[in-house]
Amino acid sequence: MPDLSDEDAKLVTLARAARARTRAAEGAAVRDTDGRTYAACTVQLDTVLLSALQLATAMAVSSGVKGLEAAAVVTDGDSVDVEVVRYFGGAALPVVVADGNGEVRDVVHT
Repeated sequence: MPDLSDEDAKLVTLARAARARTRAAEGAAVRDTDGRTYAACTVQLDTVLLSALQLATAMAVSSGVKGLEAAAVVTDGDSVDVEVVRYFGGAALPVVVADGNGEVRDVVHT
């Protein structure tokens, strides 16, 4: 797997921590164009289901950011829906996909 920059490795660490705090299915973190980070975990209620990546992006948007530059998702699932990052951040943004141990499985681009 590719070597990550320190900043992208930080996103994986934040995503792992968000997932571990609540034992959620996924954890995610995004970095905005100013370098600030936002981390979240999956929210699954009877009437609401938000992926960790959707919630981390929503947190960034609600904080007034103008764009995203990278994201990371920690999951044991087989695939990651990056549509929310593509919609808000644009094309070709890297999304690091790692397992629960923080081992990078893939880097997909929006």
